[in-house]
Amino acid sequence: MHDKTLCITLGDPCGLGPELVVRYFSEPREGKYLLVGPKAPLLRELEQYGVQSFYTVLEELSELAALSDGVYLYEPPQLSRLGYPRGEAAVEGGLAAGVSLEVAVELLQNGTVHALTTCPLNKAMLQQAGFDFPGHTEFLAERLGAGRENVCMHLCGEDEDGGNALRVSLVTTHPPLADVPGLVTGARIRHCLNLTAEFLNRLEKPGTIGVCGLNPHAGESGRIGHEDRDVVEPAVDAARRGGIDCEGPIPADTLFHFAAAGHYPAVLAMYHDQGLGPLKLLHFGRAVNVTLGLPVPRTSPDHGTGYDVCGTGEASIHSFAKAVEMARKLMG
Repeated sequence: MHDKTLCITLGDPCGLGPELVVRYFSEPREGKYLLVGPKAPLLRELEQYGVQSFYTVLEELSELAALSDGVYLYEPPQLSRLGYPRGEAAVEGGLAAGVSLEVAVELLQNGTVHALTTCPLNKAMLQQAGFDFPGHTEFLAERLGAGRENVCMHLCGEDEDGGNALRVSLVTTHPPLADVPGLVTGARIRHCLNLTAEFLNRLEKPGTIGVCGLNPHAGESGRIGHEDRDVVEPAVDAARRGGIDCEGPIPADTLFHFAAAGHYPAVLAMYHDQGLGPLKLLHFGRAVNVTLGLPVPRTSPDHGTGYDVCGTGEASIHSFAKAVEMARKLMG
């Protein structure tokens, strides 16, 4: 019997979450899992894929502690009577995602569960349902008390077929591009480097973290923007003096070539598309999103709700499976 429980939220149940869960647990899995979300979409996917029910429904969450390994489902009562149209954006899907997250946060805080894997949600529907957050990362950072400024979004590729994985941390997450230069501060860069170095050590993948420049050609000593010379370079120097193995700023178009060749076990990118464009080119559907800096492990697949492929069987469960495996590894 495992003494720790992994919580899995179904995300937006109009999207791929219920399907990913059903297809993943169609085979026996070791460990103890708590699914949080509405039951009806799971029943729909069980019928769709001809899978026997693999979970036990809990009426009270207090029952969980005394139970042995297995898969359990808790349906928040306010979600039981709603409709969840498969493959469509609906405010009910955003409400289910937000309510399920709130339940998961409470369970993480009281120690009932020990790590979290989140299925994809629709940010617009989450906000329409009354949850004023850009996405999972910001929601969990605030509700778990870490603070949005103290977490770091990280996408972890997979070593496969003799190749090297890209692992990318982001200084900024989801702001408009015009806001990025003001959000790239020395303190933020140093903090993300610290979190990334700690994560690499947990993965037993130590090495030099390559730091992207913000501007093309890393600013060319101030000729193409001043941020790399005045902010990024001093922050990298300070982190190195503090014991972090890192170097930069390096032009992103060059850095990712060498990172993919194995010269850097991780890259710190300044903004979302700078870092995740190269990573998804190599690892789309096979990477794991990890939120660094939370008091508990949190992972998710690297894709969205996938409304267009719901129910077709075309969606890969690989990224979800890797997210579950990573969460179990990180919670020990």
